Amino acid sequence: MPVSPAPSVVCTGLSFTWPDGTVALEDLSWAVGPGMTGLIGLNGSGKSTLLRLIAHELPPAAGTVQVTGRTGYLPQDLTLNTTARVDQALGIARTRAALHAIEAGDADERHFAAVGDDWDVEERAHATLAQLGLGHLGLDRTVAEVSGGEAVLLHLAALLLARPDVLLLDEPTNNLDHDARRRLYEAVTAHPGTVIVVSHDRALLERVDRVAELRDGAVRTFGGNLAAYEEALATEQEAALRGVTAARAQVARERRDLVDAQTRQARSTRYGKKMYADNRMDKAAAHTAKRAAQVSRGKQRAVHEQRLAASRERLGEAQRALREDDTIRVDLPATAVPPHRTVLTLRAARLRNGAELGDLEVHGPQRIALTGRNGAGKTTLLRTLTGELPPAAGQAEVHVPLRYLPQRLDLLHGPASVLDNVARLAPHADTNRIRAQLARFLFKGRRADQQVDTLSGGERFRATLAALLLAEPAPQLLLLDEPTNNLDLTSVQQLTQALNAYRGALIVASHDQPFLDLLGITRRLHIDDTPPPNSPAAYGTWA
Repeated sequence: MPVSPAPSVVCTGLSFTWPDGTVALEDLSWAVGPGMTGLIGLNGSGKSTLLRLIAHELPPAAGTVQVTGRTGYLPQDLTLNTTARVDQALGIARTRAALHAIEAGDADERHFAAVGDDWDVEERAHATLAQLGLGHLGLDRTVAEVSGGEAVLLHLAALLLARPDVLLLDEPTNNLDHDARRRLYEAVTAHPGTVIVVSHDRALLERVDRVAELRDGAVRTFGGNLAAYEEALATEQEAALRGVTAARAQVARERRDLVDAQTRQARSTRYGKKMYADNRMDKAAAHTAKRAAQVSRGKQRAVHEQRLAASRERLGEAQRALREDDTIRVDLPATAVPPHRTVLTLRAARLRNGAELGDLEVHGPQRIALTGRNGAGKTTLLRTLTGELPPAAGQAEVHVPLRYLPQRLDLLHGPASVLDNVARLAPHADTNRIRAQLARFLFKGRRADQQVDTLSGGERFRATLAALLLAEPAPQLLLLDEPTNNLDLTSVQQLTQALNAYRGALIVASHDQPFLDLLGITRRLHIDDTPPPNSPAAYGTWA
């Protein structure tokens, strides 16, 4: 019996250019086999484009993509037909209808052809939905009844039911709450074929078999999970730093040797001239000595210059191996909140979605993690604190200047520059001061004049964060709604750096537990939309 080849993906000389002429990938080659691979890289490096090329969603400008087996693709920007039934979204409606017809006594051959060998399709569908926490969804319900997070899981269920050999996932945990993420982790980890997942979710990346990094148009693969990748990279960078230090020392030595040689040659020339001037050497001998000295000087200078050039080339190679991913460094004393200053007050507060929060006072620069299932009311609470939504009952009052970063990054004006956007929110700030502050957010020199619409996702987020933190009056309370969605690992690290330098109070709604762990959270509010009997529709628990 012939053995079928293991599921695999092979990219050879792959290139892709967008219609506006922007080169996304050029001459990329990469091969990946069975198991789970985490594909990481900076925002804008081409990760999503590479997945779409592998999924044959985009045609390559050059090169080939060979996929062994069937492919299932979960895009980052998912759209579902809200008028469709769940069984249609799962891709089993035709098979299911044929099964019901056969069960009703219709022996038409077309029904048997539609069913094929998939007689247990309904049982598998219910089992897959239950595995992903969607067991409450009936196959005849409409997609309009599911939440955004459930829509992602529903699409994943459709892929799993199709039994793909190669599963491609683009940021699958965005907008998923803690329980949904856990179910997705388990389902993806259990997949028997090849899985390629683009993600910044550390908990998911800790489960992969290998990490593939897309950087500078090439893919490097590291064995092991994210922790193993970071350890290998740290070791590599330590060696690169030693290489740069040694190369710089060598350049300095070669430069000194060249100067010393030039000094000796100059002394020799002066000595020859003095000998001729003192009549201790005749004209012919002086001319011969001069010619010999010139030839010798030329040879020695060429040797030293070649050595110096070679040392500089080695230094350049060493510096290219050393990564210098920029770090955000901010110092915003005006955002500081005194320890006993009252930041916000809740009195018998009930949100518009019915969540009961009771009484609460927040003092000083506390850092509050806001958790709960999707739809429980986290965003509703943040919008209530901004004044955008009034509470259904009670009081919700903020006593300090605040700024709010919603999930949708729509704060900035796209056609304007980064500098102009910040100046709009800080009208009294001097332009030179704004430029100096933007440089700390990595918008240095002309980059501060770049149009917002031309920024990558990570750059746009960084510009939005800069606009919030540099606004007037200085925000002493910062509200963030799922800030790490769609950010690469470097951008998440930069966000963490900025927030750790922020001196005000902070409320962060997030399902990203590793991110929350890095922020020094002092309190937690969990909003539960599945309360016990005789309790409100939802309630908040402070810890």
